[in-house]
Order: sequence, then C-alpha cells, then structure tokens
Amino acid sequence: MTETRNNPLVHLLKHQLDSGKIDRRHFLRLAVTVGASIAAASTMAGLPLPAYAQDGNLPFPPADPNARKGGILRIGQRIAKLDDPALYSWNDGANQSRPITEYLTLVGPDNVARPMLLESWEASEDLRTWTLHVRKGVMWHNGDELIAEHVAFNLRRWSDSKLGSSNIGLSSFTALSTETGEKDEKGKAMRAPTEGAVEVVDSHTLVLHMSRPVLSLPQDCAEYPTQIVHPSFAAPFSDNPIGTGPYTLAELAVGERCILKRITKTTDGKDFVYWGGDVYLDEIHYINYGDDNQPVALGSGAVDAIYELTADQVELARSFDGLTITSTATAQTLCCRMQVDTAPFDDIRVRQAIVKAVDNNLIRELVFPDGAVTAYNFHVAPIQPEYFELPPLVRDVEGAKALLAEAGHGDGLTLTIDVGNTDGPWQQAVCESIRDQLADAGITLNVNVLPTTKFWEIWTKTPMGATSWAHRPLGVMTLGLAYRSGVPWNESHFSSAEFDAALTEAESVLDADARRVKMEKVQRILQDNAIMIQPLWRPVFTACTDRVHGYTAHPSRQFHVNRVWME
Repeated sequence: MTETRNNPLVHLLKHQLDSGKIDRRHFLRLAVTVGASIAAASTMAGLPLPAYAQDGNLPFPPADPNARKGGILRIGQRIAKLDDPALYSWNDGANQSRPITEYLTLVGPDNVARPMLLESWEASEDLRTWTLHVRKGVMWHNGDELIAEHVAFNLRRWSDSKLGSSNIGLSSFTALSTETGEKDEKGKAMRAPTEGAVEVVDSHTLVLHMSRPVLSLPQDCAEYPTQIVHPSFAAPFSDNPIGTGPYTLAELAVGERCILKRITKTTDGKDFVYWGGDVYLDEIHYINYGDDNQPVALGSGAVDAIYELTADQVELARSFDGLTITSTATAQTLCCRMQVDTAPFDDIRVRQAIVKAVDNNLIRELVFPDGAVTAYNFHVAPIQPEYFELPPLVRDVEGAKALLAEAGHGDGLTLTIDVGNTDGPWQQAVCESIRDQLADAGITLNVNVLPTTKFWEIWTKTPMGATSWAHRPLGVMTLGLAYRSGVPWNESHFSSAEFDAALTEAESVLDADARRVKMEKVQRILQDNAIMIQPLWRPVFTACTDRVHGYTAHPSRQFHVNRVWME
C-alpha cells in the first residue's frame, strides 16, 4: 500500500468517498487514474478485487483454466488500410492493428484505465507533472526492448499538429505542446512539442511537464489513435508493422481481408517472448463485411464474431442458433451538426430555430426505444463522471418560426444533411425524423444518404452532416477532440475562447462535485450555441458463436483478443 500512502490525490479521493461526495465506482476510476493500482484502490473502497486485477499487473482478464490454445478467429468488419496509427479516424483500422502494436494504457469494458506498456504512473498534487514508468521486458518485433525514449518519441509526435493527428485535441497532448505562431492553410493555429515537456529520466522512466493541470492522461493514452509505434516508423504501417503485441501482419487486402498470425521469432532471429502472458489464438482473420450483412455472415458460419449488431439487427441475430449476444451502455451517439461558419448556419438564429423545432426525446422513442437515453445537444453522457444534468429541451415550433423570420427566412428554408449510416440505418431514420419535425417550422430538409466510405471522405467538409461519435470514458475527452478551437476533428468549426477556457478549467479539477459544477458552464455554452441536434446515447451490441470464449462488448467497440479462445 506504499503507493497510496505516498499519493495525496488518492487520500483526497478517499476523503470524498468517505464524505459521500463520490460513490465507490467513481472512487475506483479516479484513484486508478492518478496512480493507484486497481488492487489498492479496490481495497480502500471496500470492493472485491476485480477479475482484471487478479492476474498480476496485466491489463487483461485472468487466464481461463479451461482455455485451449490454437485456432483461427474470424471477425466480420470493414477492412481498412493501415497507414499511420496516429491518423486513424475510426475503430476498424485500430482493431486490425491492436494485436500488433499496443497502447500505454488500456481502458476496459468497465471504463477503468489500466497500465499496459506502462507499468504504473503517478500524478503530482497539482496534476501538472506526471511520472510514467515504462514496463520492463517488453520486446519489439525487431528484437529491441521498449524503452522510455521510444515512448517519448510517440508523445512528442502526437503533440505536433503538423502530423494532423486528432490526438492533439486531447488535453494531455495539448498541454505538452505550444502554439508556434504559424497558421495552417485553413487558418488554424499550429502547435509543436514544448521543449523539455517530455523528460526522459532513465531507460524506463519519463516525467511529463504539462503546461496546465490534466486529469485524463491515462484515458488519453488509451484513445484508439495512440498506438505506440517504433521510432523507425514510416507510413504505411502495413509495409513494416513493428509492434510489441503477440501478432504480426501476414496479409492485408483493403476492403477484403486482414490476416494476423502469432509471432514466434523477431526479425533479427530471436525467440519472441510476449510480455502479456498467455495468448491462445494462432491467427486472427478480419473479413470484410459491412454493418448490414455482418449478422448473416455470423449466422451462416462465414465468421465467428462481428464488430457490431445494430439495434435493428438484434432480433435477426436472436433467430440464429448457437450465438452469444452481449451489450453494454455507452456514450456512443449521433451528432447532426452544422458548420457554424457556413451559410445559413453562420446565423445563430437559424441554428437555434432548427434546434427548437426538434423534439430529441421523440426521436429517441421512435428510432431507438430499447436501451437508449435521450441526449440534449451538449455531448456529455450520463455515464461519464463529469456529466452535469441540464433541464430537458422543449420543442417550440412557433419560437422556431419567429427566429427564422427574424433571420430573413420567413418564407421557409431548404437544407441538406449528409448521412452515411456508418453505424447502421437507424442514423438515416434519425435524419428522417428530424426532417419530418422541421417541416412544421417551414424548413425543408433533404436527407442525402451516402455510402459509408464516401461519407468518411467528406464528414469534416459537409455543411450539415450526421456523424457518429464513439464512446470515451470521459466527456472532456470528446469535447476536446470535437469542439476545442482548431483541432483536426472539429467538424462544426465551432470556435469559442470562452468554451476553450471553461473546458480547460474543468479538465483540471479532481474534486468530483467541483468538476461537475465547472461542467455546467461547458455544457451550456455548447447547448446555447445550437451547434447540433444530438438526440440519444445508445448501447452497443455484438455477437459471436458459442465456440468463441472471452469475446465481450466494449463501449468503445474495441477488440481485446488476448484472452479469447476457440473450442
């Protein structure tokens, strides 16, 4: 228990727990975030030791005594190119390379961050200094040992906006970077790694000197574009896939298949020893199936597991024999957002009219009645710890008409929203429900349905688009990625110094009650600026055959296959 005795932040959290400010689950999540082990935090909270903590300091579930080694797991999902992991814009590529190249931390299905390529970490009392301990004995596929300088290479890389990675929007990497005074071709401020911010102390220790307090470092380091690449990395990753994971890339045909095989020898001829313990599968085959035909592929025996069941497919999957269906609550959502610098959305009265004319709760009831939760246009979910509950929005068609008239559109307005059904046809149904409601206010909304791949080509460019946003364990992570001024994934082009400052302040507060109070302002700024219609938070469903063991639904739709085995 030395780690907790020497950690004042853990003692602060324990005081909050004892005084009833936070519950035991929130205590566990935050205590682990600031450096306590899961075992120590569970003991302090009076909780039983989680299964994930029963296999030493590994981030995986405990080894199954009944597990059999061998076999090929076939997973149905879209097959993406593997170019630069830091530039991934969706989970498919990350899932394909996750068994090859790994992360500093891993966030499990319970939203708790665990050490992965890091052995442990500690945060200073002011959350501005983080000490990272790199796991010893981790072998790269080329025979090198993972060292602190390799980690530093990745951290500095993510902190340079010239890379174009979304990681720069996460608070940790923003706080490790500095504005250069230059602008990119779109007028966005450029950032570069701050000199001395990433300090390599010795071969397995780094100290990060943040420009401001940061709470979310362990969660940020598990975000799917933060896979750790070797310092020799050059894109595309698929040409020279050096990683630390138990598998290597055997074949990649984009849009067809991606085949991984267990690695037994390093490229310099050594026996490869995986740091993470037992891994059972011989091979993993990702086979290209779109969302619409994954259940049929599973039911026909063409694959053993799939990326996801959309809500409308659950009953179909239940009709097949020999399947296991799992689900989990998430912060997955759909944002029907407007670009605030593009006419007519550059007039806030138009955006406010659109929002007023829509009943979010009705959309949720019509489109996703089972398991979803109504959202109210500020992109922080009730399952995220910093969520501040704002009053529900009330539809006001007459108010919408008045705003349109005031903005010069008294005779009506015609708009187009692009949707790619990237998570299934329910997204199109949401847009059509919005269309029907907007008609009452004199707004004609054309729903332009694009192929999924085409939508991802234009999702940051279209003036009005319906974009799927994935789950993050903390709401502040999503807000930093999507709405901080100038970051690559700010598809709405929203830019507010007041919002940026309020988000930065909220990101730095450990005290649970105080952080929620800070979040009220953050959420209201987003909601009041009428950037989007965001109608619901949805669960995630997935399925596998009964021959597959250890394959579970993850709120971020990540595949963690280290402990998966086949009968």
